[in-house]
Amino acid sequence: MPLDPGLQIVLDQLAQNPGPKLHELEPAEARLFYEQMQLPAEEIPVASVEDRVVPGPDGELPVRIYRPRTDVRLPTLAFFHGGGWVIGSLDTHDATCRELATRVGCAVVSIGYRLAPENPYPAAAEDCYAATAWLAEHGVEFGVDGGRLAVGGDSAGGNLAAVVAQMARERGGPELAFQLLIYPVTDADFERASYLDNAEGFLLEAASMQWFWDLYVPDPAQRAEPYCAPLRAADLAGLPPALVITAEFDPLRDEGEAYARRLEEEGVPVTSTRYAGMIHGFFGMGVFTEGARDAVAEAVEALREVLAFR
Repeated sequence: MPLDPGLQIVLDQLAQNPGPKLHELEPAEARLFYEQMQLPAEEIPVASVEDRVVPGPDGELPVRIYRPRTDVRLPTLAFFHGGGWVIGSLDTHDATCRELATRVGCAVVSIGYRLAPENPYPAAAEDCYAATAWLAEHGVEFGVDGGRLAVGGDSAGGNLAAVVAQMARERGGPELAFQLLIYPVTDADFERASYLDNAEGFLLEAASMQWFWDLYVPDPAQRAEPYCAPLRAADLAGLPPALVITAEFDPLRDEGEAYARRLEEEGVPVTSTRYAGMIHGFFGMGVFTEGARDAVAEAVEALREVLAFR
């Protein structure tokens, strides 16, 4: 299928006003550039949005708690933002968290994990696991129900959600109801067809992904570890059900779909949906394309079902 017309307009506009490539910048510059590139969006009202901290492996971690209701303890989605483990923040994914909270009816707790290269692998993964485990045990302090807990994220955040699910299985908890994996990073194989076919011109470029990997996991030998590349895990049985969303014109498409196939082969309930005509990052582009609106609706429906909103 051809590129979605709405997204083609976005890419054409970017081509007319080209900025620097992420991999040509220093990490601090890339973070600022990414923040400035965020699309303007009308703020979705939420009953309560609160910035707090939770204990992490090496100090406190910032979190942002979105609650569409404050009169009951709500089931919770622990959300991990994308950005290649190097860029991105609570702010860059604020709109996505607001939309999921209001439409699902659950609390969303967005986790501000430590970024590379200042904090290389496995810092981000350990932070996300620690925050999720803390929510399961102490969610009442935030007015959320840690006993009904899902994990999710986009891109590198999808990687972290998949890794946290593996950690929870292997470390005796917490029990997770679901994993929402939005075009997740699951491997460090740059020779897959989707990497070669979509290397340039579709927002996320192969060179930028290689740059992210070099900063997050500078030792190539570690990239085969399952807490780094969850597709490399020897066993995926017993993981929570999953929704894996991929985009046709995305370097990460094939590894996300390979992870979904592995889950299915090992008995994990999984839905894998490739959105035709879409690019990496499309999930937050509902103002431009119906494909994004459809993907969000699919994620909302899946979360409502597993978190017992039926």
